[in-house]
Amino acid sequence: MTAPATQPRERLPPAPINFRRATPADVASIEALQHAAYERNRHLLGVEPLPLKVQTIDLLDQKEVWLAEERNELKGVLILEARPDDLLIWSIAASPSAQGQGLGQIMLDAAEVRAAQLGLATIRLYTGAVLQTLIGWYARHGYEIERTEALEDRQLTHMKKSLRLVRPEV
Repeated sequence: MTAPATQPRERLPPAPINFRRATPADVASIEALQHAAYERNRHLLGVEPLPLKVQTIDLLDQKEVWLAEERNELKGVLILEARPDDLLIWSIAASPSAQGQGLGQIMLDAAEVRAAQLGLATIRLYTGAVLQTLIGWYARHGYEIERTEALEDRQLTHMKKSLRLVRPEV
């Protein structure tokens, strides 16, 4: 007797990614996505990733928390902090099911759009210095290493990207 043939899982064609600001009702979904997304980094770092050490509900008051959704399903979380001289990408996390499909690039592009809206010509971010694959990925997207910072339990690589802002004609 042969085993029944399994049907391939139906895969929908990609749909547009829509961004919306997070609300307190999204906290549990944000936390679940971030824990899943940062799991690999936790193993490589040997310590808890910094974005997981902060209460998500507090972030809603302190930073811009953007949700990247495809067909109303949460695929990514982008947390930004507008500062006087730059826009900090405080966290960028894609669900494991969305990794490797271009969502990271879409979220980086969204950060650039937001920086332009705020009139900021510099975007900064930091990541664990041991995460060389991630540092290389950011470099391929135009970010350059600014410095390395030694913390008590880890080293951070700080990166930046300069944008060319288009000034409206007057």
